Amino acid sequence: MLERLKKSLLEAPVFKRGEYNYFIHPITDGVPEVRPELIREVTGHIVRIADMDVDKIVTVEAMGIPIGTGLSIICDIPMVIVRKRKYGLPSEIEVSQVTGYSKSQLFLNGINKGDRVIVVDDVISTGGTLLAVLQSLKMAGATVKDIVVVVRRGDGVEKLKAQGYKAKTMVDVEVGADHVTRVCESENRD
Repeated sequence: MLERLKKSLLEAPVFKRGEYNYFIHPITDGVPEVRPELIREVTGHIVRIADMDVDKIVTVEAMGIPIGTGLSIICDIPMVIVRKRKYGLPSEIEVSQVTGYSKSQLFLNGINKGDRVIVVDDVISTGGTLLAVLQSLKMAGATVKDIVVVVRRGDGVEKLKAQGYKAKTMVDVEVGADHVTRVCESENRD
């Protein structure tokens, strides 16, 4: 299972971003191209492992969008995109995001009190983005039914767990200075 995803990650180029070894991949960066068969494999797997009894799919700009869109189409569930730009709508929620290589603001719109949501994203490393998204959903009064992330690297899942959240991941990766050194399917143990 997930053979396309695993193979493509092993072929992903790596470059340094400060002290961070950053891999470039279609699911996490949209480069060089996002292939439909890869999105089908990823979203099909999410449907198999996730609690899809939700009102909305929540994802993060930018690379959560292809995953969220595919899932929305398959499941006929509306999608909400957490944006990196302020829109100034009346119920907009702003939170700070800190990742392994950046700091910024995130903006949530379109979530109502009581909405049951699944959060999907492309990669978790430090957990900074997902922690900010989860904070905004809590502020909105939503119930997070599930969290699914395609690629896991680093200790972000443990940071979420320390805050009371369980994130399911699809593959675990290790990244060296010049290539992805290991890819294996996640075990998702409690």
